Amino acid sequence: MAISDINEYAHLSDTDVEALGAELDALRRRVEAELGERDVRYLRRTILAQRALEAAGRLALFGSRRRSLWLAGTAALALSKIIENMELGHNVMHGQWDWMNDPEIHSTSWEWDMVCASPHWKHSHNYIHHKYTNIVGMDDDVGYKVLRVTRDEPWEPRRLFQPVSNLVLAATFEWGIGLHDINIGGVRKGEQTWAETKPKVKLFAAKIAKQVAKDYVLFPVLSGPNYRHTLTANATANLIRNLWAYVVIFCGHFPDGAEKFTVDTLESETRGQWYLRQMLGTANFDAGPALAFLSGNLCYQIEHHLYPDLPSNRLAEVAVTVREICDKYDLPYNSDSFTLQYLRTLRTINKLALPDSWLLDTVDDAPETTSEHRFDAMPTRAPGLRTALTRMTTSRASRALRARKL
Repeated sequence: MAISDINEYAHLSDTDVEALGAELDALRRRVEAELGERDVRYLRRTILAQRALEAAGRLALFGSRRRSLWLAGTAALALSKIIENMELGHNVMHGQWDWMNDPEIHSTSWEWDMVCASPHWKHSHNYIHHKYTNIVGMDDDVGYKVLRVTRDEPWEPRRLFQPVSNLVLAATFEWGIGLHDINIGGVRKGEQTWAETKPKVKLFAAKIAKQVAKDYVLFPVLSGPNYRHTLTANATANLIRNLWAYVVIFCGHFPDGAEKFTVDTLESETRGQWYLRQMLGTANFDAGPALAFLSGNLCYQIEHHLYPDLPSNRLAEVAVTVREICDKYDLPYNSDSFTLQYLRTLRTINKLALPDSWLLDTVDDAPETTSEHRFDAMPTRAPGLRTALTRMTTSRASRALRARKL
């Protein structure tokens, strides 16, 4: 099932893991010492570009009933929402720009353009998810309470509808994220009281009212005779933003090799082990500058989880050193094309809709669910996880070849 001994799984000694942590700490200090005017210019240009795109989109939608202007306005609006959500909202609220001491661009004051209230997201994401990354039963981002993405969660008949649930979650992603921290189901299960939940519901309702009024009342009314065009454009832009955010985030957390862990790994967890858990529990996808920008630089999900409060524009250079550290400690660096990472994620979601008895892989050695016991049959300990995985692949290929010859 999930990994319970992270050092054993990684084929590293306690000394190795602490040395790994020391190198990653040193990398953080180096980047923090270099932050300055170049980073400020990047952020302010990003804000200016996002606002210019939104203004252009709104003007195009106000101006005409022509289909070409509707397409142009919708595209500009969708792009502005993606940038605001991914590269601005997500990263500002992580505290990546708090060092600027700008009260308007600060994790405590920023409110993003989606129905999820920022205090709810900062609790469920910044605190729960980033502290307890992929700890089964503690990190609710493992499947978002909707999807089964590991065999550590028992199969239930309702999982047969998981492929459909996945599509609904993708299309309504901002609403799913908005409900995530409220945990209405927890009231029903007795995990929290209504008195604890009511203030969250009121804040969520207020944010919904604000977003609905802006996108589906105010701007359509201001468009006059074009109100239907603006209404459909706003709905389409929000849908595009939802789908994009869903795909980017899922590619960073659910492809093959994004490991899950038991609560046991938290016992006396050292700084080095926390770093190691982030490295093994996340995945990157290959991206050029444009795709990296549109993903909020979450194509560097490994680096983001190592340093969630470092400015996103620095993650590309950080990734170079992280790769070198992975090579040094014989660790895999989980990165592949955007398309392949999502297809692997989709395979896991659809596969785990089925009962375990229908699946071929074992509960300790499957693409989506592994533990240190996958190496029990290995005759000698490998110098690191990457070598261990290579040996397993070679051994399987040899067995398959012998079976075909027989």
